[in-house]
Amino acid sequence: MILVTQILGWTGAFLILLAYYLLSIKKIRGDSIRYHAMNLFGGFGIASNSFIQNAWPSVFINVMWALIAAFALIEIQKQNKNT
Repeated sequence: MILVTQILGWTGAFLILLAYYLLSIKKIRGDSIRYHAMNLFGGFGIASNSFIQNAWPSVFINVMWALIAAFALIEIQKQNKNT
């Protein structure tokens, strides 16, 4: 179980950093599905690792990070239906 959460945590960290990097070099847009999906899965990956380690502030911030990404994805879907 520890190995799985370590992999989830590192994958999550990689996804969030990659999303930010791609945004910074203008390879993806901040309102894109790809950007928010990377943040969603990245946040939950780090949160799962933090949960196992009882790092509650990290769990909190990463769950919030993932929820913000989820809400953004919902809004993007709504906008795509209206166009």
